[in-house]
Amino acid sequence: MIYIKAFIVGGLICSLVQFFLDHTRLMPGRVMVLLVLSGVILGGLGLYEPLIAWAGCGASVPLSGFGYNLVRGVMEAVDAEGFIGLFKGGLKAGAAGTSAALVFSYLAALVFQPRMKK
Repeated sequence: MIYIKAFIVGGLICSLVQFFLDHTRLMPGRVMVLLVLSGVILGGLGLYEPLIAWAGCGASVPLSGFGYNLVRGVMEAVDAEGFIGLFKGGLKAGAAGTSAALVFSYLAALVFQPRMKK
């Protein structure tokens, strides 16, 4: 059942993004920023964690899940370390995902030998 929930929630998020790309003049980079900000806002309000608990990876894998992860890291770091946690928490929480993206994109570039389009 968790797979169905993840598929439905992840599909709804992706469908919403595709709607924005198709029916507005927003560029893909701005839509990605909106996804991260929506995760930050919903995470800060405490609304994103129940969605992740219900839908699992369907809610945590999209970019909105990355925004939620950042705000969760900041909130935990502020509770533990005070003001300095504002600066350390997001970096600490997002470091693993960002590092993995860099390593795997580098490996993909080595394997597939990318070239500029002509």
